[in-house]
Amino acid sequence: MTTIITIANQKGGVGKTTTAVSLAHGLALRGKEVLLIDLDPQGQCATALGLRPEPGTFYLLVSPQQVGTMVAKNATILVAKNATTFETTRQWVRNTGRKNMWLIPGDTTTSAAQTVINAEGRSLSCVRNVLKPFIREGLDYILFDTAPSVGGIQERAVWAANLVIIPTATEFLASDGLSQMVQTLTILQKEKSWEGALLGVLPTFFDEQTRESRANIESLRETFGNRLLAPIHRATVLRECASEALTIFEKDQASRSAKEYANLVDVVLKF
Repeated sequence: MTTIITIANQKGGVGKTTTAVSLAHGLALRGKEVLLIDLDPQGQCATALGLRPEPGTFYLLVSPQQVGTMVAKNATILVAKNATTFETTRQWVRNTGRKNMWLIPGDTTTSAAQTVINAEGRSLSCVRNVLKPFIREGLDYILFDTAPSVGGIQERAVWAANLVIIPTATEFLASDGLSQMVQTLTILQKEKSWEGALLGVLPTFFDEQTRESRANIESLRETFGNRLLAPIHRATVLRECASEALTIFEKDQASRSAKEYANLVDVVLKF
């Protein structure tokens, strides 16, 4: 049975992509078949894995039967004729060069997909629906990396998920994004009958030497209890990973960061 995990926060710069890539590779290293889907127009999942950003997400979300031309930020996107959604989308699944791990990359055209989804008023289930062929492929996990935007694709990616992870920087300014994300989950559960659950809040950029970081962790612990995951410490090695197109498990398996993300993998595998 495929487990869908969405990594989301309504604030940027909190480690969503690092978490998505690290978790995906960590699960793959444990022998799980993993598909990572990049829903952020910046296309950073591909970059972090040494690949090129491409419009794979666009073709996943916008049906190829919609024949025509869409204009987004002065870029013209041609939608293919006479192709089935799955056949077209499958062409955009990229081998990451890591065993058991694949990627559907995104790029700036993802913004156009969000425009289409909102303009057409598509249902909350539309993202979940396009995953059905991939679920039938027998994948163990599908992971979504999302952009820090309200509504649109992010909301539908949460709806598609069995589990949600909310990375949040351990600093005062990160609290608003976390609060808004939790509110979104609550609304989806209470008003939209979402059947998923919060796997946990993941503190990132933790620095135990600073008073603000320690105070933030305590506040998170009081609020979320056992839903607060073990923190990911601020580390230079994580920044180096992105620039070298390596995951933390490839860069330095023995590092504290690798052990912290391996711990997150352990938590996910228990669900």
